[in-house]
This record gives sequence, structure tokens and C-alpha cells, in this order.
Amino acid sequence: SPALKAISLLCTVWPKDCSEITWNRVSGVFVIQPTGLHQIVVYCDLNSTSEGWTVLQRNRRDTQITWAESWSTYKYGFGNVQDDYWLGMEYIYWIAKQKVYQVRFVIHDSSGTMKYADYNLFGMEDESNGYRLRLGSYTGTAGDAMTSNNPTSVHDNMKFSTKDMDQDIYSGNCASSYDGGWWYSACYSVRLNVKGSITWGSFCSGNCQASLPLPHPPICRGGWSSPAPPAHSQPCSSPGTLSSQAARPFPLLP
Repeated sequence: SPALKAISLLCTVWPKDCSEITWNRVSGVFVIQPTGLHQIVVYCDLNSTSEGWTVLQRNRRDTQITWAESWSTYKYGFGNVQDDYWLGMEYIYWIAKQKVYQVRFVIHDSSGTMKYADYNLFGMEDESNGYRLRLGSYTGTAGDAMTSNNPTSVHDNMKFSTKDMDQDIYSGNCASSYDGGWWYSACYSVRLNVKGSITWGSFCSGNCQASLPLPHPPICRGGWSSPAPPAHSQPCSSPGTLSSQAARPFPLLP
């Protein structure tokens, strides 16, 4: 019947990211379907704010993951979505492509103190352009370690590199030297994809306990929850392509 067909159609419409999960406020594993992509399994953080955040990466100092993986492994992801994992460059690209996103990096230092770094725009180019990272303006408590003016340690506007795909601007291979894929320049101030030596600028250099990057569509003025919104927060924008000038994914993606 037409009614049954309509119900069937509704049942096949998956959320595009964790921000669209409104029927459940308990963090956990969910199926999403970014625009233009098949269904994928992700972990959604639904407790930290009133909005759902898509977890792009989770890593702890005592992780069982080596992180020194190949390009193809980083492309499609690895690990356990209920534990430490990397979602996959290709999937992060498709998520970030469908809307305007901000991104939050949640970092715990050696004593367990949690701080965060918010970037009000988050985007990534496709594989043919090296999955180049694009970030907006920073606010937060962890320090801006991603968009540094130091050309040897900046990560914004860098291509992604792995041990078998060297796309950094260093004479050597940062990913091979430092045991993990990342948006290296020459080489880093942030190193989240590594076993036992998680780093976020001067907040915790090699001894961070854990990292969590989370992307999320911008939250309208008046709709922010703790922590408070950045001073430069904008009203909600319509979906669009982030420009290179713009430069939460990762880490948290809402």
C-alpha cells in the first residue's frame, strides 16, 4: 500500500551525521549515511552537549593500535569503533563535504585534565588533492596547535601523509619518522595518531592521556551549550563548500 511504501522509505533514510540523531540521547555506535556515500558505522557522542557529535578518532596513551598504518588503511579506517579507532579519510571527507562544519578536539593531559580546541570551520579536500585539511578560526582552552604561523609545525592547509604516502613539506617522511598518519608540515605540533606519545602543542607534549576530534554543523546563536560559543560564532549557515581561505572532523565531529 502507499502507506507501507512511505513507512519503508522513511525507515531507509539514515542520519547524515550524529547531529541528526534526535531520538536517542545515549552515546554509542550508530549507522549514518553521508550524502553521496553508503551507510557507515560511527561512534556518536550524545552526552557532552545538547547536540550529537560524530567521533572521527579516539586514541588513548595505552592504546593497542600501532597507528603506523598504510595509506589504504588510513583511507578506509581501522580499530574498534567502540574503543580506539580512526574513521577513515574517505569517510571523513564525505561527512565534511555535505555541510558547513566546525570541529572540536578534546584532549586530556597526563593528569587527566581535559581541555578543548574549537575551529569554527572544518573541511577537507578529496584524495586527488591529498585530503588537504582546511580549518577556520580557533577558540578554546587547549591552545591553537593546528593553525600555527610556524611553517615547520602547522597542520592547517597540509595534505595527509602516511608511511607509504609522503605528502608533507619536509625533506624526510614525517609519518614514517613519527609512527602515524597525520596532516604533517615539517613535522608537527600536534600528533594524535600515535601509540603512546599523543601531543597537543605545549598543553601535553608526548604525554597526553587521550584525544577525541569531533565535527558538528555550526550551532545557531542562542543554541550553544557548555563550553560557551566562540566570540566570532555565526548564525547557522546553509550547506556549502568550504573555501581554501577558511583554512569540529577527527578527533570530535558533530
